Amino acid sequence: MSPEQYVQEKAAASGSSFYYAFLFLPPPRRAAITAFYAFCREVDDVVDETHDAGVAATKLAWWRKEAASAYADQPTHPVMRALMPHTAAYDIRLEQLNAVIEGCEMDLQQTRYLDFAGLQRYCHLVAGVVGEVASGIFGRTQPQTIDYAHKLGQAMQLTNIIRDVGDDARRGRIYLPVNELQQFGVKANEILLRSQPWGYGERFTALMQFQAERAHRLYDEALALLPEADRAAQKPGLMMANIYRALLVEIEREGFQVLHQRIALTPLRKLWIAMRTNWRGR
Repeated sequence: MSPEQYVQEKAAASGSSFYYAFLFLPPPRRAAITAFYAFCREVDDVVDETHDAGVAATKLAWWRKEAASAYADQPTHPVMRALMPHTAAYDIRLEQLNAVIEGCEMDLQQTRYLDFAGLQRYCHLVAGVVGEVASGIFGRTQPQTIDYAHKLGQAMQLTNIIRDVGDDARRGRIYLPVNELQQFGVKANEILLRSQPWGYGERFTALMQFQAERAHRLYDEALALLPEADRAAQKPGLMMANIYRALLVEIEREGFQVLHQRIALTPLRKLWIAMRTNWRGR
């Protein structure tokens, strides 16, 4: 299997909303974003699929060394071999890859965030930086597009956090800020137990609505930052934003019942949203 085939299979197998946006890119940009996305999946899977934190930390350290070696013209992993031909053309820098790894390392070091300011740092690393790299691959001419990409990445990560409350609880993690749990009278232990008799009552629903409203604000703020000159090039990002926001609306419609299930959009609906965004340009 070639490196290009490896990253293609990695991206397609994830079932992510990102994959649908990639389909509309010209081949060179599609190859670059597919390889970068595969890198993000590899390091994220280390945390999600390795049960021993020490082993996971060792694997992430290996990825740091592999990234450094790749930028020294010695890539060994198929993901890095697929990515390196595109780094110069799209200004994909080693420090950006290291930032994504650092975000994954945070998952090994803490399972709670005291406030939103702390959570923002995590979102910046695992999503904001990813948005920055993606926007460069899609094509940008204005510095303000970087701000748009960072904010959009954070909005999408908050949507992931809302969707995955139950899944994260099974791993012993709660990304919802501690002070906001206290504000709405929700105990961390209640989330970790995923106890349905209490779980979808007024306290939990109010907490989750608060999170959703913040995410919606970030989507609006991000879109307001996107310069008109870069709007056409950034259509893949707009596709992802529309897919993720539709997911957020679906979660709201379902009454935030995320403790016992993972609410998702069907592949057909994701593809339709991507196609509609491509036609409308927004």
